Amino acid sequence: MTTVIHHNPACGTSRNVLAVIRASGTEPVVIEYLDTGWTKPQLLALFAAANLTPKTALRTTKSPAQELGLMEPDVSDETILDAMIEHPVLVNRPIVCSPKGVALCRPSETVLPLLETPLTAPVFKEDGTEILRP
Repeated sequence: MTTVIHHNPACGTSRNVLAVIRASGTEPVVIEYLDTGWTKPQLLALFAAANLTPKTALRTTKSPAQELGLMEPDVSDETILDAMIEHPVLVNRPIVCSPKGVALCRPSETVLPLLETPLTAPVFKEDGTEILRP
């Protein structure tokens, strides 16, 4: 199995996670999901593997979630899922799939247990802070 990152190049956290994966010696498959979009089966599989629900994977900042009424407590997962298909930006990112598992890697350090090869040297986020190794 190959490591895959569902990536938004405009997102600092996503760029940091991609840098950590590459620093581990792995060149992942990069899926720019804002361009490719999502399918319902794809999201359901990712969420199941990462132990997420549409509500827990919903991006609530810098997205139309509030305007679409998706943050109301009575909104169903099905409604959120349908909105995610229509508006890919509603899915929080980055989501990384590796042979070791699947996770929403926010904060960036969440990717560390998914690395096939542990980091042997420090990696720094764009803001200069070190990503702590496990």
